[in-house]
This record gives sequence, C-alpha cells and structure tokens, in this order.
Amino acid sequence: MKEVISMTEPMLYRIGELAKLAGVSPRTIDFYTSSGLIEPERRSAKNYRLYSDETLARLKRIVEMKKDKYSLDEIKASLSGWGKLSSKEEVSGQLIELEIHLEQLQREVMAIEPVISQLKPGQAKQVFKRLIPQTAACVEALMLLLNKGGFM
Repeated sequence: MKEVISMTEPMLYRIGELAKLAGVSPRTIDFYTSSGLIEPERRSAKNYRLYSDETLARLKRIVEMKKDKYSLDEIKASLSGWGKLSSKEEVSGQLIELEIHLEQLQREVMAIEPVISQLKPGQAKQVFKRLIPQTAACVEALMLLLNKGGFM
C-alpha cells in the first residue's frame, strides 16, 4: 500500500510495491539496500522501509545496467557519479541513459575488435567507410550538446 504522509510530501513505497514497480523481487530490493546501491527514504511508524520515486528511478537504472552485464562494482561507481549530476541538472536522466549507451557501445566494439583486426585491408576499409560518417555525426552532436550546456 502506498503511504502518503501529507499533501506536500512525495509518494513512498514499501519494499513489495517498489519491487513490483521495478519488476524485481523483494529479495533483490533487500540485497541492493544492503549493498548500498539504494537506500530507503525513511521508515514508517511500523518500521517498514519506505522508498521514494527517485529510488524507483535509480532501481530501474540498476536493472537496466544489470541487463547490459555491468558488475555491481561498475554500477555502484556509475551511480555515485549520477547522484551528483541528478541533483544539479534537469536533464541528468537523459545524459545518464546516453552514458550507459556509450559504455555499452564501447564494450561491443571491444568484443568485435578481434574480428575486425582479421579483416583484409579492403574489407576493413569498407567497414570503416560506412561507420565514419555516423560516428563523426554522433561525436559532433555530443560536442554541440556539451558546449551548449556549458559543460566544456
């Protein structure tokens, strides 16, 4: 059952509710809490741990990163940086998703690197010829975004 404290306070969820909304088990919530990946907003009068919408969003990021085969240490390191961003930036959620995607692309490139290194020079040239315009466009878009946001 969702607990509403007052009209000005956000909705808080007990473990079972949070687990259902995030698509994980309550044991997973317990594990992530004990690991320090998430933490309850506070405790109820009956001593239930209560979690906020912000924790739900964080939990969904953890689930997504686990799907992408990140280790718990990698997730913890990434989330600690995200916490700093989310409190300062309105668009941090989108930037975080971009960061996750870029890291996944980097992993995929590293996975296919042995295959690419075995290509004949003509084959490699064709592959890179198709990739370079797209890659350049992505890098240019990122640079514009970073410069426009005053990050650089």
